[in-house]
Amino acid sequence: MKLLKGYTKEEKSWMMYDWANSAHSVIVVTILPIFYNTVVGYMADSASGMSTWGYATSAAMAIVALLAPVLGVFGDFKGMRKKLFVGFMLVGVVSCALMAITPMMDFMEPGMAEKVGMAVLALYILSTIGFAGANLYYDSFLNDVTTEDRMDKVSTMGYGMGYIGGSTIPLLAFLILNLVLGSDKMLFCLSFAFGLTAVWWLVFSIPLLKNVEQKSYNEKTRGAVGHALRGLGNTVKEIFHHKAMFVYLIAYFFYIDGVNTIIHMSTSYGDTLGLDSTSMLLALLLVQVLGLPFCLLYIKASEKFGARTMVGVGICIYVGVTIFGFFLREVWQFWVMAIMVATSQGGIQALSRSMFGKMIPDKKRSGEFFGFYDIFGKFSAIMGPALVGWSSAIASGVALNKMGLTRATASAEVLAQVDTAAAPWGILSLLLIFFVGGGLYFFVLPRYLNEKK
Repeated sequence: MKLLKGYTKEEKSWMMYDWANSAHSVIVVTILPIFYNTVVGYMADSASGMSTWGYATSAAMAIVALLAPVLGVFGDFKGMRKKLFVGFMLVGVVSCALMAITPMMDFMEPGMAEKVGMAVLALYILSTIGFAGANLYYDSFLNDVTTEDRMDKVSTMGYGMGYIGGSTIPLLAFLILNLVLGSDKMLFCLSFAFGLTAVWWLVFSIPLLKNVEQKSYNEKTRGAVGHALRGLGNTVKEIFHHKAMFVYLIAYFFYIDGVNTIIHMSTSYGDTLGLDSTSMLLALLLVQVLGLPFCLLYIKASEKFGARTMVGVGICIYVGVTIFGFFLREVWQFWVMAIMVATSQGGIQALSRSMFGKMIPDKKRSGEFFGFYDIFGKFSAIMGPALVGWSSAIASGVALNKMGLTRATASAEVLAQVDTAAAPWGILSLLLIFFVGGGLYFFVLPRYLNEKK
């Protein structure tokens, strides 16, 4: 592939994992919420699907965030990084394979919707844990496959590979199958998409498994595990004393929260507003198609202006996305928002990862440091969806209270109208965390970076 000319075999194999796991990012994260909202509609006593999905996402991220530092420590021992990577990757793959069964279950029968809904949420949480856990070790392999001066380029191209492969091809296959078979076969198409995600994820992980080895590691001697676990407190102190790293992680905690929340909640939000599912999925396909050229643009721009400047550009664009999302009511507006997201989604995540990778003082402890990086990334992903769910639920409650109703006494039609009207307030709440993260990134971080120089 001409696009990958100049990259080493290890770098290309590492980047192929983005091609592999991006199928989960687009199929499970964006299509599954639409299916779940459909199932919720058949429940006898249903809460807002958007709120419940936000809480489930937060629960999954909380589990990974709490485990991340310990997982990072174990991944730093010789030979362990790949074994742990495989374990979490298989948890995700198996969860997606089991997910393929749920659309074929008769959730329209009385009492079945609740069971299918619980199964969908449980498998979603498991697949997210597998995805996030494997990504912790995938990220820490970055220091094993490339040099610091090539890190921005390799990290960003990894996201670009994900866009042209895993994010695009499975979604396109789903849309074509749905078009050929017709809307009455939608449940079969969903089953196919979830099954394809599992197979895709597994097969395209093979290059990393074959060609990438752990080069930075600590020897596993007697008592080394206990010593490393006890040393987590010292790592916290080390991060705190490394002021630039500490401020960067706090800023990252907030701004990446908004990014992840928009990724996880976009289709649930659009579905709550009553937008056409097929049109939304086509808009998301456009995001994936545009993802690669914008990642390449971010690579070029970061070479000229620096990674820090381009991450700042991404934060500003996402503030605009959030404001635009509040006023979103029509499908064409969803398309506009999708294009806005496409400009920076891959770039801001990739350059954030490489910025942190270059800050790590001891490359042998990459897993440990990326474990803390994951804490900040995943705990932020708890706050964002929960904030959206809480804000929309509060707005719904206020509207019902004005009518003298509760969720128990209101009709299904009234609840649908209230949830639709409340959803934009949930999205607007993300401005709070973008402003905090952006403020730290633009006004506090430069002071400590300059001191370091």
